[in-house]
Amino acid sequence: MVLDFLKKSDPAIPEAKASAGAKLAVWGSSGRVVWSPRDVGSLTKNGFLGNPVGFRAIKIVAEAAAALPVICRDAERRYDAHPALQLLTRPNAGQTRADLLEAAFAQLMLSGNAYMEAVMPEMGYPAELHVLRSDRMHLVPGADGWATAYDYTVGSKKHRYPAELICHIRNFHPQDDHYGLAPIQAAATAIDVHNSAARWSKALLDNAARPSGAIVYNGLDGAGTMSQDQFDRLQMELESHHQGARNAGRPMLLEGGLDWKPMGFSPSDMEFQKTKDAAARDIALAFGVPPMLLGIPGDATYANYAEANRALYRLTVLPLAERVWASVSHWLSGLSGEVIHIAPDLDGVPALASEREAQWRRVSEAAFLTDAEKRRLLGLSEMPDA
Repeated sequence: MVLDFLKKSDPAIPEAKASAGAKLAVWGSSGRVVWSPRDVGSLTKNGFLGNPVGFRAIKIVAEAAAALPVICRDAERRYDAHPALQLLTRPNAGQTRADLLEAAFAQLMLSGNAYMEAVMPEMGYPAELHVLRSDRMHLVPGADGWATAYDYTVGSKKHRYPAELICHIRNFHPQDDHYGLAPIQAAATAIDVHNSAARWSKALLDNAARPSGAIVYNGLDGAGTMSQDQFDRLQMELESHHQGARNAGRPMLLEGGLDWKPMGFSPSDMEFQKTKDAAARDIALAFGVPPMLLGIPGDATYANYAEANRALYRLTVLPLAERVWASVSHWLSGLSGEVIHIAPDLDGVPALASEREAQWRRVSEAAFLTDAEKRRLLGLSEMPDA
């Protein structure tokens, strides 16, 4: 008889369910996989605060997108100084440009939505910009389906913003008309697997970094059962002298009637590390970060680090930044009445230096293009003196 010394037998009679549907409920939930909740708070806790791969992937994308230099121009010229650029340089008294933008990009990846508040003077451009937490914001739709206001709730207090004072940036969601789909939602299953593998590893280390085994009690009189005093003493002995990394490999002295049966890893148990690495790659894939940049072993998709870094900017950072800046440009243009366009300055991105150099050379050597057409292809104003 194999004894589970971590569990005590309860001689009491178990309670019986009186409900007629209890058996159906137990049957329906038996054998099912338990996943973490999919709300914004739980996903943020499990996938960002509690998962190193998700944390680093979001930080890489948010910091890279926030650090991109931007240009401001209209249909005729590019501005070196503009009220919109001054506003972005110092958006509010408590944040720098990098702080504000990193918060906006991180909120977009954690919840699929980013909300930017404008503090308006009597006229002109906003005096301040603030990023609001997505989990506290609620969209109030009108009869036509468009947003008429936004409710921001903190505890028991609620503040309603007019729709024009909020820049709502959202990802595409095929099943929601008002809120976006976050990359962390697509990575939620992989995050659960990765976190479970980490907890399994921790439990294994706590138990002497190996599977324990079984203590078989044969009994001197063949009874096959232990008294309560014997059970308690054996459990205390195991917890005090034979658990934890400090006691790894320590021999165990067993009295008569007890026999130690060691257990080893099965081939399927040894695959858990591969499962953890595969889950880490899935998390990186959902956020658009090459696994090589996260130090995940076994990935050789890119020839070198520079190529992986260039793919990060081309496939993830730039599309995300261009979409965010397009929304911000449209919003600021509506507030100020001046049509402007804010976009990333590709010439200022070190990771794309080789590509931009090749494009400049290719455009400059095109004899069939006028100077105005060449400048327009490179994102410059048509007139050099403008």
